[in-house]
This record gives sequence, C-alpha cells and structure tokens, in this order.
Amino acid sequence: MSYLGRTIAAALVAGGLATGTAAAQTEIKLGHVGEPGSLFDRSSQEFARIANEKLGGKAKVVVYGSSQLGGDSEMMKKLKLGTIDLSLPSTVMSTEVPVFGMFEMPYLVQDREHMARIRDEIVTPSLYPEAEKKGLKILGVWENGFRHITNSKRPIAKPEDLQGIKLRVPQGVWRVKMFETYGANPSPMALSEVFVALQTGVMDGQENPFAQIYPARFQEVQKYLSLTGHVYTPAYLTAGRSWSRLPEDVRKVLTEAAVAVQPTVYKLAAEMDDDLLAKLKAAGMQVNEVDKAAFVKASDGIYKAFATEVPDGKPLVDRALALAKKS
Repeated sequence: MSYLGRTIAAALVAGGLATGTAAAQTEIKLGHVGEPGSLFDRSSQEFARIANEKLGGKAKVVVYGSSQLGGDSEMMKKLKLGTIDLSLPSTVMSTEVPVFGMFEMPYLVQDREHMARIRDEIVTPSLYPEAEKKGLKILGVWENGFRHITNSKRPIAKPEDLQGIKLRVPQGVWRVKMFETYGANPSPMALSEVFVALQTGVMDGQENPFAQIYPARFQEVQKYLSLTGHVYTPAYLTAGRSWSRLPEDVRKVLTEAAVAVQPTVYKLAAEMDDDLLAKLKAAGMQVNEVDKAAFVKASDGIYKAFATEVPDGKPLVDRALALAKKS
C-alpha cells in the first residue's frame, strides 16, 4: 500500500474510533434497584421518555433496573467514579450525607402534599447543597414511598411484636437504630438478595412500600403485612462525576425532565398504593392495622439521637414538622 493509501486508511480508522467513542458517550446510564413494574421502574421510564424526546439525537437516557448496575451502595460508588451517570438512591443517601437522615425519622412525613412542601422549602434549598459537597448532584425528588412491615412469623400491631424478628432493612444507620429500638434484629441487605433471604428463613421479614413489595414478589414468601407506614422515603434522581462531562444543553434537559416528572410520580404512587394493597390481599397476605400511637411513642429516642448526632438535624426536622400544619 502506498504512503497516501496508508495515510487515508489510518485516518478512516481514527475517524471510526472517534465516532464510536462519541456514540458511546451519548448513552446516559440510569440505574435503580426496582423490579419491572415498580414505582422506581415506572418513574424512570417516564423520565427517560420525556428526556429523550427533548434530547433528540444528542444523547439517550437508557434505564437499567433490577440492580443490573449494582445495589444502592455500589451505584453510589459508581456515580462518584463516573462509571454510571444517574442513579435513584433512597435510604442509602443518609449514609452519604447525614442530614438526609431526617427522612429516616418515623412518621415525619404525613402525606404527599406535606412531602411536596418539604421538597420545595427544605430539600431543594438546604439539602441539595449538602449533597453537592459530597460530589452528588440531585436533579429531582421522586418517591420510594410509605413503608410497611411484612414477615412470616406473626402480625405486628405494636413495637413489642417485633421482638426477635430478623428484619431486612436497606443501607442506612437510622433504620437499623429505629428497629433495634422497637426490639427487632435488623440487618442491612441489598434489595436483590431479599427474596431468597426470606424464602430460606435467613430473614423473617422486611419493610418496604407496596410499590416494592409486590413487584419483588415478597407476598410469595411472606404471610403477614402490617400497615405501619413507619417511614416515608423519598428517592432522589442523582448524578455524579460524569455530570460535568455532559454538554450544558443536555444537562438542562435532564434537570428539567427530572422536575417535570415529580407530580406524575406522586400521582402514580398514590394510584399504585391502592391497587397493590388490593393485590397483596388477593394474593393471600394477612393484612392488619397497627397502633401507630405506640410506634410514635417508641420513636422518641430516635428523634433525640438524630438531634444530638447530626449537625443541624433538629432544625431541619422541626421545620419539616411545622410544614405539616400548613393548610
């Protein structure tokens, strides 16, 4: 081959590599732990639809659910490394940024309207900057949901009924402390491992919103569902190290789409609560109400510990509780 031929061939190869690299960079990876049909899945797919319509050919959001990119803790590490672009952490955020532990306080959030006020008046102005200090960029506040307890041993009507129950909880120091206070034996575990742990008896129970319980098929290996509603956990569409590498116009579209989907998430979540509770009952789970006043009373120590251990924790909690009183 002549010198000119070799030069042209080299240029074509280089061009092909550059094109391939550019193509690879257009995929924006969004990972979450939810199963197909879960609130995480449906929220992420709706976000991707909105974002991709606006992005055109500039980039494409691709959703990887079912812990395909790892559990919550692993994906947080990947965000910081820049090997994934977006993730949807919930409880685990409190292990990264302590003030997010406010959402681990039992019965803090009264309803979704209350959460929307907390989001706009506390999370966005006060908690977003704290996350950014840790290299995490929050684009929007979505939902994991109101959490309830399932187990294979007995109905849970009051905190004492949890005595000795081996309970799977997500990664988060305050969830562990809360259930230890109630008398359970809580153990953090990745969501992807929970079904087998319940099936084999490694764990007696777990706690999650209906929108995680039903898609994960926990009703197949759990007999009792106790409607504790002990914690409401938001979910945060979060970016990391790779955020700064995205073009400014792409970042703008992603941010706008994350906020635009927020009211849709709340509406969808409320609809799913009613539908999935009915399905869990139809699947044969024994469902019971609980003595919430007893759980609230048993939670006093958790609030006091949070106020002592987390700088600025008490003022944030007090502000959030005050927002519940607004009409």
